[in-house]
Amino acid sequence: MLSAPYGRRVVVTRVAFAKYMAVLMGGISLWVAVVSALNSRAFVAQAIHADGEVIDLVRPPRCDSNSNALAPMVRFATADGETIEFRSDTASDPPSYAKGERVGVLYRPLAPRDARIDDFESLWASAVFFGATGTIVFGSGIVWIAWSIALARKAADLKRRGKRLATTVLRVDMNANVTVQGLHPYCVSTQWRDPATSAVRTFQSDYVWVDPSPYLEGRTVTVFVDPHDPSRYYVDLSFVESRARKPVRTSIASSASRRAVQRVS
Repeated sequence: MLSAPYGRRVVVTRVAFAKYMAVLMGGISLWVAVVSALNSRAFVAQAIHADGEVIDLVRPPRCDSNSNALAPMVRFATADGETIEFRSDTASDPPSYAKGERVGVLYRPLAPRDARIDDFESLWASAVFFGATGTIVFGSGIVWIAWSIALARKAADLKRRGKRLATTVLRVDMNANVTVQGLHPYCVSTQWRDPATSAVRTFQSDYVWVDPSPYLEGRTVTVFVDPHDPSRYYVDLSFVESRARKPVRTSIASSASRRAVQRVS
């Protein structure tokens, strides 16, 4: 089992690299989609058409034992009269074809056993699947990185020219509705009383990916407020993640701090 300080350092590192992993994995999926599409395009350009018949529905060798997906087994005759049987690489539940159904077949004249059913699913489904998955994952990573950069610029700008307020902690909320690599983010709410008017104002931090409770006990939290736009502010919790990356002696918050953590359902 990981010690508390080491575990917190792992959490910070995992979340920091998650957005870059999303871009990497999305890029790989897009590359696979392009390669698959080019292969299918080359196959179609070289292949000739034949009429075939589904002679059986079989379970693919690498199919999950709990899956009921079946792939069509097809028989057709080449232009030279050779009879070829092949199993489609595409399986589905329910099956896309019925036993005895007539289907179009594409095959390479010089390698007739390299054959596919002449339909969209057999020719292009792989490219579409990896292309859609890659676009979503890659796009999410790019948006996440851009959002992180925008937050960092906002924080730097407000630290430079914003009004500095010393606020007190109200509570720490964990948002169970948001999950990244099995982790939930935390949000810190603070308040500040204007000494001139006695008006109380509350602030909410951006997400942090480590429980900040152990680092908030007995201290104020600095908030930087735009002097020209009070609705624009930055709750400075940079000390939380910087301390989470370092060994700390106190790994368990006081019971009072722990009671302040509320789960957002």
